[in-house]
Amino acid sequence: MTEKEIATIVVDACVQIHRSLGPGLMESVYESILADELGARGLDIQQQVAVPVVWGHRCHPIAFRIDLLVENAVVVELKSLDRMAPAHTKQLLTYLRLADKRLGLLVNFGMPLARDGIKRVVNNLPEGPEPQ
Repeated sequence: MTEKEIATIVVDACVQIHRSLGPGLMESVYESILADELGARGLDIQQQVAVPVVWGHRCHPIAFRIDLLVENAVVVELKSLDRMAPAHTKQLLTYLRLADKRLGLLVNFGMPLARDGIKRVVNNLPEGPEPQ
């Protein structure tokens, strides 16, 4: 399954969850429910994945945590805010670079409409059709 196919499933699940629960819950609630929903759809989910960062000659084993890592390919960063800041997109791009992943989804469950709270962030992911 490609990153784009995985992302399509994740976005669909996010929209369904948002339609059912609406905005206003804590991020951890959305994370738990989304992980459960994606697992029910047959995807491999890892929550709160620690990612190390090497600085100089030293490794910092838990530099940050990825909210959800789907199929070991797509990073999902969750928020529950009234609005997003440009720093959130930059944060996800840095996560992608340091975790050596190509596609991330920034999902803000705090928005009135689900589609307004989902942003796709890429790190060297080809935009054209997938090779066969």
